[in-house]
Amino acid sequence: MHQLNKHFTALLLCIATIGFSQTKVISSETDYPVSYATISFGDGQGIFADDEGYFFFTKKLYPDVDSLYISALGFKEKAVATKNLSKSIFLDTKTNTLDEVVISTTVNRKFKTETIKPYVDDDYYKCWLPTIESEIAVFFPNEDDLLKKISSIIFPITLESRDWKKRKRSNADKRTFSTLFKVKFYKNNNGSPGEPLTYANIVFRATEKNGDEFNLDVSEHDIIIPDNGFYVSLQVLGYTDDNGKLLPNKKYKEIKTKTGTVKIPTNFRPLLPFTDEIDDYRTFIKRVFINDNGWVQFKKGNGIESSLLRTDLNNYGVGMTFKVYKDE
Repeated sequence: MHQLNKHFTALLLCIATIGFSQTKVISSETDYPVSYATISFGDGQGIFADDEGYFFFTKKLYPDVDSLYISALGFKEKAVATKNLSKSIFLDTKTNTLDEVVISTTVNRKFKTETIKPYVDDDYYKCWLPTIESEIAVFFPNEDDLLKKISSIIFPITLESRDWKKRKRSNADKRTFSTLFKVKFYKNNNGSPGEPLTYANIVFRATEKNGDEFNLDVSEHDIIIPDNGFYVSLQVLGYTDDNGKLLPNKKYKEIKTKTGTVKIPTNFRPLLPFTDEIDDYRTFIKRVFINDNGWVQFKKGNGIESSLLRTDLNNYGVGMTFKVYKDE
């Protein structure tokens, strides 16, 4: 974390020197901040607002960006010009979105707890490198008509050794990180992620101290598994400080080539292990604001360039615990 904080301090000094625009995303209906809103540059790159709705933007860091596209679950997308960027941006709620009945309930009858174990792997070469513009969704089928409520989602994580030569040793010192993730739940829409099951802002911070999996308790959201299954997704928001506050990191690197400057998305830790032990294709990905922000099944032939697919690593093996309620 010391190295991470050093980079953050350097970035803040840079911002203080060149000047910046600190903008707050606000709900026009409630005047509350819109936490973790997506700020896209329109080419698949972007940044996120923090928990208080603030984001940092400066033309010095992003000289070729003239428009921002602001979006968040339950709100209408809004385009704003970067020239003379205002201090506040107000988002309008989508019609009927916040009044929509969420598939949830409080159940008081007897139940048993069941667990679907995650697929854990410490092989770096079998891992997805999380980037800001990518969201990964995993499908969970519903095998019967019993009432089920989700207790927790278990995200497998691969840690990296500080010393590459000692990477196969279980007791080797691990590279430190502190990364904020956003989690969403989607209905099953004919075999792909559909409308959200909940509009709650669900985030968690993962560090190397969590080991090879992160168990996220979602019981407070009272999410009942739909008859035709559901999707859970994971999206990295960026690195945080020691207190879990989202840092204003630049989310892509610029590499100059003979034909111009190429933007390469920044890879964030931890790595996410993929598996070939699931028979069907349950994993979907999307690139924010690319391909109309549409989902694509993680499968050969779908136009996805990935070394994982070349070795038949088709799925991110997320686990889950859930309550199965007895019939009344």
